[in-house]
Amino acid sequence: MIQVDIRPVWRFRTASGERTFDFTVLAILEAVEREGKLSSAAGDAGISYRHAWSLVTQWEEFLGAPLVSKAQGRGSSLTLLGERLLMAGRRAQARLAPELENLAAEFSRSINEPLLDGATMLDLQASHDLAIAGLRDLWTAEGMSFALQYKGSFDALSALRRGECDVAGFHVPEGRFGALMRRRYAESLPPGQFSVIEFVRRTQGLMVQPGNPKGIQAVADLCRSDVRMVNRQRGSGTRALLEFIVSSEGLDRGLMRGYETEEMTHGAVAALVAGRQADAGLGIRAAASIYRLDFVPLVVENYYLACRKGHLDSPPMRRLLEFLRGEREFPWK
Repeated sequence: MIQVDIRPVWRFRTASGERTFDFTVLAILEAVEREGKLSSAAGDAGISYRHAWSLVTQWEEFLGAPLVSKAQGRGSSLTLLGERLLMAGRRAQARLAPELENLAAEFSRSINEPLLDGATMLDLQASHDLAIAGLRDLWTAEGMSFALQYKGSFDALSALRRGECDVAGFHVPEGRFGALMRRRYAESLPPGQFSVIEFVRRTQGLMVQPGNPKGIQAVADLCRSDVRMVNRQRGSGTRALLEFIVSSEGLDRGLMRGYETEEMTHGAVAALVAGRQADAGLGIRAAASIYRLDFVPLVVENYYLACRKGHLDSPPMRRLLEFLRGEREFPWK
């Protein structure tokens, strides 16, 4: 199978000229933030200390300001410019990566169809989740054909119903909101035609800034005038969950600053909160952990994979079921 990888290119222009950005710098800055030592950051980035220091110095000279501050006996820390560059990189990656992966999947499927037996290729559309990305990576590492596109849960199930994919990934909260969500999903999954496979469990909640400075403890706090939120896109299960909570608690979404600000992934929401462009957003615990945010748990969810019953005995679905039953862990929930 031909794999397609589409990546962005950053070009910086200043009065002194133009340079193409080396993304290794972001890896170094992220490690400095985490470890507090440039030497440790170099090791985490897989390069020598000399190379790491050279890269940082080159970009400091080009940008005209320091990215890393070194203090005798106190290690290294990011300057304000270093923090802003890292936050911009995280947000760009969180926002663009799923879209670029979707384009790469479409491209890959288009050029592989004439080369592969269609029975050996698995086409999946799924709600964004780190475990789904991990499944794709493990699956392709074993040489199997896997095309993944990120869609909202409802959009993914609608695509499955229309025959536009083999498998759809979606999530259902436990408890009272689960019954409401199932009724919504039933519109896309007529009974008797589809099978549902358990995948992983995860926790959804409010991702808030470190230390939770606004004291946000519930969705009702998003109605406060001093709180800015960021939302998920229409058609996503996370957006539907928030709407269920708002309705059940009689909250006024008109009071929620940022309710109309939409992002496509949990990571993009987390990046905005981490960059202090929002105070809170609904998302999964794993995304909050990656961005070192505090997390207020709200519901536990089950993430499922759905397919047509007639497709269960197809070669790729049999391999997928065997794969999921194997001794593998999906720690990204």
